[in-house]
Amino acid sequence: PENIKTGSIVRNPALGLRGIRYSLNYNTIFINQVKAILRVSNLGNVKIMLPMITTISEIHKAKELILNAKRTLAKERKRFDEDIQIGIMVEIPSCAVLANKFAKHVDFFSIGTNDLVQYTLAIDRVDDEVNYLYDPINSAVLSLLKNVINAGIKNKIPVSLCGEMAGDPNYTKLLLGLGLRSFSMHPSAIPEIKNIIINSDITALTQISKKIINCDSNKDKMKLIEQLNCT
Repeated sequence: PENIKTGSIVRNPALGLRGIRYSLNYNTIFINQVKAILRVSNLGNVKIMLPMITTISEIHKAKELILNAKRTLAKERKRFDEDIQIGIMVEIPSCAVLANKFAKHVDFFSIGTNDLVQYTLAIDRVDDEVNYLYDPINSAVLSLLKNVINAGIKNKIPVSLCGEMAGDPNYTKLLLGLGLRSFSMHPSAIPEIKNIIINSDITALTQISKKIINCDSNKDKMKLIEQLNCT
């Protein structure tokens, strides 16, 4: 947007040159980063995750650069995992909507809920004037989560979820009901979330989760979540 007082352009960094966009724009930096990741991949279970993916062509371009990095290391006789997995962070609605197509080009998904909620609802969660609209259980957000999870199941690739939602015990059973089986969170949240998962009846959660997605009233939706968490 244009700043009326000064006539200057106010840039929104969340919508700018970040994630894979930055990596492809400055591919020398990206290749060096990839080479470092590849070298440590020889020592353990290491994967490459591409952030802020919007189009499938970005995946192809990134894979070409990763292949170049592999060739360079091979020439230098450096050891690395030839079959290192390459996945994407699903945090942009266009990617979540077409998750079934994206799944055919990657080894895994990681859903970034913080950005996905912001981009879906067009709000900045750190902006006090609009952060009341930040709603992880908005039906549009939940529908996107379900779409990504289903795409992972259909294409037999792992789907994990990170962001504040993954470590919030209020949403654990809801996410289980949506089909999620892998959570990424701060270590301090693990004991409580783990306990909830162990004591959950997945079949019952699935039915209530469907009702929550289709519920238009936030008040009714919260009642359903309370019911879900008592299941």
